Amino acid sequence: MRIDQTRTGVMRSAVATLGFLAALLFAPPALAAPTCQDQDGGTIKCGTPGAMPVGWTPTPQHLLEVSRAQPPGTDMANGLQALYLIALLLGLIALLPEFDGTHAADWGRQEGDADE
Repeated sequence: MRIDQTRTGVMRSAVATLGFLAALLFAPPALAAPTCQDQDGGTIKCGTPGAMPVGWTPTPQHLLEVSRAQPPGTDMANGLQALYLIALLLGLIALLPEFDGTHAADWGRQEGDADE
């Protein structure tokens, strides 16, 4: 009897796994609207003023000219802002009180607390 139960358990898990894989395999792909670019190569919603036709890309020479026209410190400033934001988030997490849920004092009043 024990062997039959084991075979049944294995069969159920195999059927569940195959069902899951079939659902992933035969799922329809997600379709998204096409994206367009502006004259400087930035991504922009199609149909808005300044958007180029679908599939248009600027030439590499034009992209190089646009990148040279930007101030040199913008990438570094954005990187530092991201680092400051991450440090702030980690600092706020570090300031959270200790909580592991094993002590009754960790939780608020529950039903039946007055009985004890």
